[in-house]
Amino acid sequence: MRLCMRRYWFIALILLSISQFSDAATPEQEINHLIDFVAKSDAVFIRNGTEHSSQDAAEHLAMKYRKATRYAKTAEKFIENLASKSSWSGKPYKVRLSNGSLLNAKDWLSNELKEYRRNQHIHN
Repeated sequence: MRLCMRRYWFIALILLSISQFSDAATPEQEINHLIDFVAKSDAVFIRNGTEHSSQDAAEHLAMKYRKATRYAKTAEKFIENLASKSSWSGKPYKVRLSNGSLLNAKDWLSNELKEYRRNQHIHN
């Protein structure tokens, strides 16, 4: 597991470095940003009624992305098909923020994607 996370962070750093030289982020860069955003958040993730740390949630999303990339050709499809609900039960993922508010993961990640794109536009 530790080796897997090292590879993930190494790949993420490479992708972030590459993204600085292009005008727009690729779907893969956007998806990796979302996974990194989850990992660095202080949120609690609720999946099928069970609470998970942000790090565990990021690892789970990275695993789903590796195994089902064909369902995530865009960042929006990643959110819709892989990051917002359980593929097993169909139940939506929830996110409890540090202020106690409870959100659907789909809304939370969609808002972050909009913010990421806005920041990319400002810096390019």
